[in-house]
Amino acid sequence: MARAVMIDCDPGIDDMMALLTICASPELDLRGVSSVGGNVGIELTTRNARSVLALAGRGDVPVAAGAARSLVRRPAGDKDGAHGDGGLGGIVLPEPPGSADARPAAEFLAATVAAASDPVTLFAVGPLTNVALFYALHPQVAARLERLVVMGGAIGAGNMTPAAEFNVWFDPEAAHRVLTDPGVSVPTTLVPLDVTRRTGLVDADLAMLAKSGPIGALTARALGGYRHGLGAVTPVHDAVAVLALLRPELMTTRAARIHVDAGYGPSRGNTVVDFGSDTGDGPVVEVVVDADVRAVADALLDRVTSLDQQV
Repeated sequence: MARAVMIDCDPGIDDMMALLTICASPELDLRGVSSVGGNVGIELTTRNARSVLALAGRGDVPVAAGAARSLVRRPAGDKDGAHGDGGLGGIVLPEPPGSADARPAAEFLAATVAAASDPVTLFAVGPLTNVALFYALHPQVAARLERLVVMGGAIGAGNMTPAAEFNVWFDPEAAHRVLTDPGVSVPTTLVPLDVTRRTGLVDADLAMLAKSGPIGALTARALGGYRHGLGAVTPVHDAVAVLALLRPELMTTRAARIHVDAGYGPSRGNTVVDFGSDTGDGPVVEVVVDADVRAVADALLDRVTSLDQQV
């Protein structure tokens, strides 16, 4: 039986890769998508999510728009257009049919999880604002999640400041609520920047993707400009989080407690990953600390290139 999943995302080029990977995976039953402001504004992340689903032949999957901004304090600075003006690296997808679900994301998440006859796993690959609201407003429903898989945080250096990775930097208060609050007990996997920034695609991978068909060609074009000074590797951060669920044997995890700096100093958004603490109030999180880089890339390519044969 396919595993029921949802994804909260802010598409975003790597979010596009994550959505396509889910759609290409028969082991996963995608029940819904919620969008959050992050890589670009909420109107674009919502449209992009719906457009990518339509591209993958899954325009039937409902999409609900969520938070347009962080819970408490708007982040100071921006991403310097890392994903392009439209959020998908300059590619333009057709206007998706229909319309978004009218419910706010937190209500949509709660209703979908509550209605499911089997437990739902939630991927959270953008700022954690929607998930924090879901936990705060519907804690008993949230506790029914089978697992939360988060792409975010960093054990070492960040990518927005020396201390902070983008998703946590964008809304540290939300990350604090989701990753450190013992009030909602949900098994959680954290896939941090340290692993995702070196687990990506090389030029030969992009060439293979481009030759696979129309979907692969569009995806390769979107990914083509998404290197950000990382040399020969094109990161696919959010898609790695999907593989953490699909192919856990390709990842190495360690249990840890997470501390999120929600102060207003230069370390705002920092995630302290405490592998050594056996006691404490915060929940224990499974943190991905290593991955088989080549095997992850191959698995992602296998999934996404198969879509052109499925659609």
